[in-house]
Amino acid sequence: MAQPYCDKYHIKLNKSDLSQFVNGKVIPGQWKLTILGLALGVSESWLMGLDVPMEREKASDFPQSPDILPLPKTKRVPLLGTIACGEPILAEENLEGYVEAADEVEADFALRCRGDSMINARIYDGDLVYIREQPDVENGEIAAVLIGDEATLKRVYKYPGQVVLQPENPQYPPLVYSGEQLQDFRILGKAVAFLSRVK
Repeated sequence: MAQPYCDKYHIKLNKSDLSQFVNGKVIPGQWKLTILGLALGVSESWLMGLDVPMEREKASDFPQSPDILPLPKTKRVPLLGTIACGEPILAEENLEGYVEAADEVEADFALRCRGDSMINARIYDGDLVYIREQPDVENGEIAAVLIGDEATLKRVYKYPGQVVLQPENPQYPPLVYSGEQLQDFRILGKAVAFLSRVK
């Protein structure tokens, strides 16, 4: 007799195990029962002698709950260092690797946040923020901003001759730039999404 083999799961069965089970000499444990069911293409309940259909249930046979969402399709986005969510810190634009983003997130790169100045926008220390590269944003949008060699993540408000970077934490004052300071001011892009850890 050929050795039963389940291609999909790469499972091989020992002939003596199968023979002892068929002859009723042994009742297999849960793991062996699962292996037998997979290899033979039948349900474990049927193997145990219960009055159930022989065929294995497929995932599509189970009712879908509206509370369970399918995982989104993803793409890889470059992770370009760290950005301050507090006082501006030296920009580190070195490629650190790649992170996953949902396909519908229109981001060109991601930055890891450091600090707590954006906590009222639910952006915490260690979170990933996805940035769509663009030279300008609308008033009140959150942007990654470069000031000289320092980068920060804040809400941007533009006034005639002045730009205000507003934190989302009342413990931090707004950062105000005007006059010659604006020559070193550059918007890297708009924050379009973030990924936060469960805390």
